[in-house]
Amino acid sequence: MRIPLYQVDAFTSRLFGGNPAAVCPLTAWLPDETMQAIAAENNLAETAFFVAQGESYLLRWFTPTVEVELCGHATLASGYVVTHILNPDRRSVRFDTLKAGPLEVARDSDLLAMDFPCWPPEQQPADRRILAALGKMPAESFVARGRTLAVYETAEDVAALKPDFEGMRQVPGADAIVTAPGTDGIDFVSRYFAPNYGVDEDPATGSAHCVLTPYWAGRLGKKQLKARQISTRVGELLCTLRGNRVTLAGRAVLYLEGTITV
Repeated sequence: MRIPLYQVDAFTSRLFGGNPAAVCPLTAWLPDETMQAIAAENNLAETAFFVAQGESYLLRWFTPTVEVELCGHATLASGYVVTHILNPDRRSVRFDTLKAGPLEVARDSDLLAMDFPCWPPEQQPADRRILAALGKMPAESFVARGRTLAVYETAEDVAALKPDFEGMRQVPGADAIVTAPGTDGIDFVSRYFAPNYGVDEDPATGSAHCVLTPYWAGRLGKKQLKARQISTRVGELLCTLRGNRVTLAGRAVLYLEGTITV
């Protein structure tokens, strides 16, 4: 069986920036173990698979080791493939997902804007084992849908973190969003660590901004925010709080188009 494969750099306007995602359009679902094996072979943070269902698509995401409930950059990449390659006359596409509900990606000039759920942090401190593994204790911490949110005082604090990933792997399901105020027109910066999901550091993470957007909107008193994920590849996002939803917008660049054989 031959399957189309596209590799797209998401949340960036330049090749080799942002977060690379593989996208595989399917005519019908493959066995879960086959999709997981393809994702492991691709060895990217995420591989997205989608199947047409009328005018919309069913969408799933796999890291090299597990299927995940929500992935922003691979959804952006999937939206790019549909609206720029498979059907360039379309201005928007709806994806139905198993755990995150319906998601929409719309073309807005050179941006792709995603309608995503809003996950405000809960008023409870994070697991201190996870915080200790980050290498520097944050000014404050929260939990959001099981994810650790660690807030630091400066962007330099976030950039300097060198987490103990083996220590994080000792805490089942541990992952961490780390963040701080931005500078020079950037409202906030972040990084995201997920060693329990096969990704020590994710370069640009849409789902993390489902948590970051309501946190920073509340703290800064504004609904539209410019975000930068300060990984080595750097991700750029425009985030808008809309009640119990968020809009996450970014650019994408096609890197590779090919075919895999399984």
